[in-house]
Amino acid sequence: MPELAPLAINTRPALSVLVLSLILGLALPLAPASAGVLRDKLMERRQERKEQRAEQAAEKNEMTEPESADLAPQGLPAGTKVLRDISYGSDQRQTMDVYLPTNVASQKHMPVIFMVHGGAWKIGSKTARGVVENKLAHWLPKGYIFISINYRMLPEIKPLEQADDVAKALAAAQTRAAEWGGSRNRFILMGHSAGAHLVSLLASSPSIASKAGASAWLATISLDSAAYDISKIMEQKHYRFYDEAFGTDPAYWQATSPSLQLQKSAAPFLAVCSSIRPDKPCAQAGAFVDKAKSLGMQAVLLPQSLSHADINKNLGLDNAYTVAVDQFLKQFDTVLHAAHD
Repeated sequence: MPELAPLAINTRPALSVLVLSLILGLALPLAPASAGVLRDKLMERRQERKEQRAEQAAEKNEMTEPESADLAPQGLPAGTKVLRDISYGSDQRQTMDVYLPTNVASQKHMPVIFMVHGGAWKIGSKTARGVVENKLAHWLPKGYIFISINYRMLPEIKPLEQADDVAKALAAAQTRAAEWGGSRNRFILMGHSAGAHLVSLLASSPSIASKAGASAWLATISLDSAAYDISKIMEQKHYRFYDEAFGTDPAYWQATSPSLQLQKSAAPFLAVCSSIRPDKPCAQAGAFVDKAKSLGMQAVLLPQSLSHADINKNLGLDNAYTVAVDQFLKQFDTVLHAAHD
């Protein structure tokens, strides 16, 4: 029997038919229902990309100091004396700058504004223009001492330890206030962004400060923190840097939440918030203020139609915002500007 030749299979005609079918399928109009579904998916994808870009831009704005440049000497009010890099701990970032008004030699018991910079708990500087420039220009001529601090940062140091750093710096500044012409009993705590979260945490958990040796202060001014309830933030869609700062442990979220830690009345509190930020910080700030009031604490919400950066750098300019902050401080006039403690 003759051997059969192998069966030769020619795939080219079948392939050609398949390609032709695909081309015809693409060329033919989709059924109305299919076209509508595809259009909706495309629009949904475009919207997702738009939201992602907006979120990335907002996160970058939150992460970055509004002014990366240091304040130049010529930007200081005339006659200002500056004491740089005063240490309050062994780490190179545990330092503070003290700005003294021109007439400091003849002054005693001056009030002190104690400033904590922001930067998503991982960047920032005590010398950034947005942190100090306009505030110095406004409050130094009014007879205030202004102190701006650095603290240790992520990823090595987490927010609770950063709050400890702020408390240690406060205690050191209060201890040395008299030698600078100030009063340990006339401190105003102020912070922006992550720094606002840290001073708010001290305000709601005074034991953090007292363990470090700090004494009571007159008031706290929080400049645009969105982080009063960390648990609520972490349980919803949030910026990625919150994960790096607060991790995955719900117990840690609670321990770092000013709103959840606030259990009794404390020093008066002013919560400034941006009403135009996409993550709506005024919602959390308002909830904190409401809880503070329910505990008998004096608390004020001050929404501003300003960006996150401008909330910081515009304070001290000749505007209604600065007037409102001064009005909050006016209640302490008899204490702040008394001739003696």
